[in-house]
Order: sequence, then C-alpha cells, then structure tokens
Amino acid sequence: MVHSNHKPPLLWPQAVLLGGTALAALLLVPWYGFTYGFSATQWVFALLLLYLNGLSVTGGYHRLWSHKAYDAHPALRLLYALFGASALQNSILVWAADHRRHHRYVDDNESDPYSAGRGLWFSHIGWMLREYSEDPQNLDNVQDLLRDPIAVWQHKHYLLLAVAMNVIPPLILGYFVGDIIGCLLLVGVLRLVVNHHVTFCINSLAHYWGSQPYTSSNSARDNHLIAFFTYGEGYHNYHHEFQSDYRNGVQWWHWDPTKWMINLCSHIGLTRNLKRISNFKIQRAILATQFERARESLAGTHDAEPWRMRLETEYQEFLDSLNAWKQLQQSRIEQQRSAVGEILHDRWERAALHTRYRELEYALKMQRKRVHYLTMQVQAA
Repeated sequence: MVHSNHKPPLLWPQAVLLGGTALAALLLVPWYGFTYGFSATQWVFALLLLYLNGLSVTGGYHRLWSHKAYDAHPALRLLYALFGASALQNSILVWAADHRRHHRYVDDNESDPYSAGRGLWFSHIGWMLREYSEDPQNLDNVQDLLRDPIAVWQHKHYLLLAVAMNVIPPLILGYFVGDIIGCLLLVGVLRLVVNHHVTFCINSLAHYWGSQPYTSSNSARDNHLIAFFTYGEGYHNYHHEFQSDYRNGVQWWHWDPTKWMINLCSHIGLTRNLKRISNFKIQRAILATQFERARESLAGTHDAEPWRMRLETEYQEFLDSLNAWKQLQQSRIEQQRSAVGEILHDRWERAALHTRYRELEYALKMQRKRVHYLTMQVQAA
C-alpha cells in the first residue's frame, strides 16, 4: 500500500465511472422522472436487479468466494458471477483478494486496502479513486479460487460481462415497455449507483456506527439499520469475529436476506456445507468482551476492590465453563473415534453430551446478565 504525504495518481476510469454515474443518478434520473415519468414495471425491475446485484456480491463474492462459508452448485456460482459483474465492483478474484487483505490487516492503515483508520471518505470510496496499491491485481491470497473455473472465467472476461450485464437487461426491458432511455436511467444508472453506495457503506459506516458485542479488537460494528440496506451485512462486528459463518445476523429475527437465500438454496440442492459457529463460542465471545469492558470501568472507580473481587469470581466461573467445554469437545472426539456398536449406548452418550452443551450455553447466558448488571453498578458507583 502506497501511503505518503503526497496523494497517489488519480485513477481516471474509476473516477469518471463513479462520479459520472452518481451525477446522472442525482440529476438526469429526477429530471426524466418528473418530465416523462417511470412506470411501476420499471421500478419493480430496478428493485429486482438491485437485489440480484446485492445478493450476488454478499452471497457470492463475499460469503462464498472470500470466506468459503458454504459450497454452491455451479449453476448458482454462474448466476453470482454474472450479476456480480453487473454490480461493477471488479472481478471475483480481485474483490476477494482485497477483502481477505482487509480481514487479515483490519484497521492497519498501510496494509488494509480500505482501512477505516484513514477516514470515512477513504474507506467508503476514496481508496478506489487513487492508485494507493502498488499491485492492485495481486492475487497471491486467492490461489484457492484460481481452481474455480467460473471465477477464473469471469475474471478473464470481466470487462465484457460487466458492460453486457449493465446494458442488455435495461435495453430489453426498455424495448418491451417502450421506454429505452427511462430504463437505461432507472434500471441501469440509478440501480448501479444505489448498489455501489449500499455496498460501500459496509466498508465505511459499518466501521464507525453501531455496537461491538463480540469483540472490541477492531473497528467493525453491528448496526440493524445498516443491515437492512446491505442485505444483512450490517452485523459487521459479528462477521469480523466469526468470518467463516455463512450468517451475519445470527438471531432468527436479524434482517439477513443473504442468510435466508443461502439457507433456502440448501433445501433445493444449490448450496451445502453451510458453516455455523456454535452458540457456545458466540456466548463466549460476548462474555469475554463484557469482562474486558467491566475491567475498563473498574480502572477509573474509587474503592474498586470489592467490585474487582466479584468480577474475578465471575471470571473464574467463566474459565471453569471454558474448561468444561473443552472436556466435552474431547469426549465428543473420542466418541466419534470409538468402534461402531452398542448403538443404544452411543445414542445415550450423544444425548448426554448434547444436554451438557446446552447447560454450559445457558450458564454463559446467565453469567452475561450478571456481568452486565455488575458493570452497570460499577458505572453508577
């Protein structure tokens, strides 16, 4: 990453594309809408293509190729490749390479391609407008994806696919509804600009605005509002802590259309091997973060010794739960290695292990509440 007091050269193709489409969306689309109007059909198709773009990036570029959180049928991967190209966010290989660097070096202003530490503008769009990277096509960290023929095919023909997928659908729709210019503006330009900045908000706002329940080791945050507009990607603090999970919103009520789509596809054979982080690990991360914040609160509290003793008692109980969980994991591994036989006994053992897992999860959940109330008492003291 090139980083000095002198600004790197402007990348004119990116600047013209991002600036030109944004101006067209702000000026031409409203003018045409007020002058000639857009039909309901045009709005429906614009929204449909917007979601196809968004889910191809979040479900395909991000959770499938960048993090390998699940496996997908070639037919679904092809759809991701096509509609991902129409999102105009570079090829699968380049996108995934940048994103993996982001996770590995998050908040490192030299190595994170869109580090939030360099400002909201930089992480949102600025990193794409200048030649900050010495090797923007460096694919060293996506060697595994070079074995995916669809990803390689899309990378090789990216420019052609990007142009075709942005021009042909609006032209076809415009021909059928009798308004080619209106469709190019609404289904083509406005859809593209909205998709761009919705996605860019994950790199920018999702590192500035929201809560950090799972880790405070980086700037990523959870935000329900951002999740609504980003197809579920707004649960970013969870994602940075558990990037291999196919879900970003882990609660059933979390708005995560990408998660729902992947799960639905698993029922019709289009996805498989969906990776999920265990509830115990999630509870462990939340509780560890609570302990960290409780200690920070105690650091500035007078007569903190009684509170500190209570906190350390809770922390020892937390460590005991972690040790019990490790022992259960070992028992589970030994059970899987045991010879097949004594079927009823094996089933009983599995049921007993499952019960103990549930008990530990519940114990952590209750401890979370106690530590939360303890922290509130400390802050009020």
